[in-house]
Amino acid sequence: MPAQPRHRSAIVQSAAALFRRYGYSATGLADIVARSGAPKGSLYHYFPGGKGQIGEAAVTAAGELVRRTLATLAAETADGPALVSEYVRWLVIWMEQSAWRDGCPITTVLLETAAQDEAIRAAGRAAFAGWAAVLADKLQADGWGSAEARERAGVAIATLEGSLIQARVEQSPAPILAAGRLLGLLLQRA
Repeated sequence: MPAQPRHRSAIVQSAAALFRRYGYSATGLADIVARSGAPKGSLYHYFPGGKGQIGEAAVTAAGELVRRTLATLAAETADGPALVSEYVRWLVIWMEQSAWRDGCPITTVLLETAAQDEAIRAAGRAAFAGWAAVLADKLQADGWGSAEARERAGVAIATLEGSLIQARVEQSPAPILAAGRLLGLLLQRA
């Protein structure tokens, strides 16, 4: 009997959560199966390429979740600095709720795999580009030119990702909050 479609989503969500907390290398297929509750056969049914294919799917899914979150925040905020400020607020809450144990599942996976896995690298590139596009669109609506908006959005994404790593190491919201304050200035239209 073929695996139910719900198992694929459970596997991807479980992998993303485990990668976010423990990293890609420290997460085994048995861990993913155990957390997902999916039969082991469904893992191989949906991901015949193994862990790399699961990593790619987890990066894609997590990337899309963040992109949708940013798009929602963009619709609810007045301008680019307000969008970043609200996103920073969410990041701090999320990191504090995890007691600084969780990181970004995209960054965590990419740090370990980008040098050797083109499919995961491409998924990460697409995720970051999707996030930056949401912010760039908001900045263009604020009056920034297209090239400036794209560049500033890319810097903002890189800065926020770096702040998450520092916050996890320091077990403090200070790096995220500082990044948010400085990005607010960078993104403000004079």
